[in-house]
Amino acid sequence: MDPLDSSESRLVESANAAENTESSLPWARFSSWLECVCVVTFDLELGQAIELVYPHDVKLTEKEVRNEFIHMTCVMCFPGCLGDTQFSFRLRQSVGRRGSWFGEEDAYSRDAPVTLQRELAHFYGYVYFRQVKDAAVKRGYFQKSLVLVSRLPYVHLFQSLLQIIAPEYFEKLEPCLEAVCNEIDQWQSPVPGLTLNLPVMGVVMQVRIPSKNDKPGGSPEKQAQKENLLPAPMMLPTIHELDLFKCFQSFLIHLQMLWELMLLGEPVVVMAPSPTVSSETVLALVSSIAPLRYCCDYRPYFTIHDTEFKEYTTRTQAPPNVILGVTNPFFIKTFQSWPHIIRLGELKMSGDLPKQVKVKKLAKLKTLDTKPGIYTAHKMFLQKDKSLIKRLLKGIQRKRPSEVQSAILRRHLLELTQSFIIPLERYLASLMPLQRSVTPWKTPPQIRPFSQEEFMGTLEHAGPQLTSVLKGDWVGLYRKFFRSPNFDGWYRLRHREMTQKLECLHLEVVCDADLLGWTKDKSEVEIVDLVLKLREKLVSKTHQYLPVKEGVLEKLEGYLQTVISSLPEDLQTVLHRY
Repeated sequence: MDPLDSSESRLVESANAAENTESSLPWARFSSWLECVCVVTFDLELGQAIELVYPHDVKLTEKEVRNEFIHMTCVMCFPGCLGDTQFSFRLRQSVGRRGSWFGEEDAYSRDAPVTLQRELAHFYGYVYFRQVKDAAVKRGYFQKSLVLVSRLPYVHLFQSLLQIIAPEYFEKLEPCLEAVCNEIDQWQSPVPGLTLNLPVMGVVMQVRIPSKNDKPGGSPEKQAQKENLLPAPMMLPTIHELDLFKCFQSFLIHLQMLWELMLLGEPVVVMAPSPTVSSETVLALVSSIAPLRYCCDYRPYFTIHDTEFKEYTTRTQAPPNVILGVTNPFFIKTFQSWPHIIRLGELKMSGDLPKQVKVKKLAKLKTLDTKPGIYTAHKMFLQKDKSLIKRLLKGIQRKRPSEVQSAILRRHLLELTQSFIIPLERYLASLMPLQRSVTPWKTPPQIRPFSQEEFMGTLEHAGPQLTSVLKGDWVGLYRKFFRSPNFDGWYRLRHREMTQKLECLHLEVVCDADLLGWTKDKSEVEIVDLVLKLREKLVSKTHQYLPVKEGVLEKLEGYLQTVISSLPEDLQTVLHRY
């Protein structure tokens, strides 16, 4: 029997369950991909204004929420660049606003990689902005943005989608947009591990939704080779990955330092010449520590109209843990006191090599300074990987394709992050109680608390040196990492997963126990207490989509019914009510 068959059947079951949920809800399939589609235009009297929101009944009903959402979408969508411009932004959801994700939320979260989880507190905006001269318009320019608003960080997929629909929309306007939204509403919901055909405007995009069970750095094509889908005219190799080499080529020699800043969740400002460069650079930096999730805030394109502007620019306290991508020269002075500033200029070639920005002291950043550079006082914990730099530079000289250069970069960053995380994972596994300590009639044992000093003691024999050739102060890097939001987010997630695993083990042990034999010498109160506790576990596990072994829940349900039927009728009646 093919070991993949069971996992494939589970994926199909998840997809079918999602379809059944969607069939009874309006715009449910659309909402599993997008929150809404906005058209933003420039009105000579009103300024930026929402021209259209689709679907018309999108859940932006509360007046104050709608106003804030529209305001933020408008101001984020006018970079002032002539021609066509694509970029991304991220904004905080209003307090009290509910999302529109339905029953498959838990199933998606269970199987998706942590870096691709659906955002619950933020929106992503994917923008296609057009500004061209038009004598028919009073101001002399046609200015309009088409914006896809989603909770999914599928930047490559949505920007590719915009390239298909935006030029057509600018020609045919609302009827075109309505047709597109109706097509998206027919798409199957994103199920991790499945390859989907997504038709839109006569083009079929074929994409694979990544799964947390994918081998890190593996080829999506190889991982999807068992799926019998017809060839699609437009295959997207990724739904979320950017061209890392293009994003990092002006500071390749400082990649190690930037990786450390991201790992430690340091406050960083990226000053870029355009919204495109700003948003792509910030998103690339955030992805550089994958498969570790970046748990701090980040804004690919941040403006003075952002609702967090005052919060992030106050000088009465230390800068928050956030990465901000900006283009407005006003920010040079505003963020002059921030500890890490990356100032990017237009990309220039120096021979065969893109001109590399230099690391400079913060004191040298002048208010009117326009020179590119990385302004920071950060002292690197690890030495640079000179072999990587040489390999990439040789690739530039040999005109190696950008896709290959990006793959080399991504592999290096992945291995670097894994070398850092593996010792932490190994130590965390040692905190897990032994399986033999899980007994059916007692509450599952507790996970031992994380001790930083105990972990440090493991590094000499089981540290990053086992998988990485890089030398440096790994211990110092770990100590600072422990004070970062990234450690807190990683530990909370892993502790929750371990707790769930203990709960699953406990259920399995209970199923293997002799429940009827246990009840023979127990009082009715003890039996009822056990039945109620197990019933509660059954309900909670079903709702949490925990990875319990196949058949365990059904077996436990049968045991409970047998135990209940052995009780007096009055007690049976009471228990059946629960």
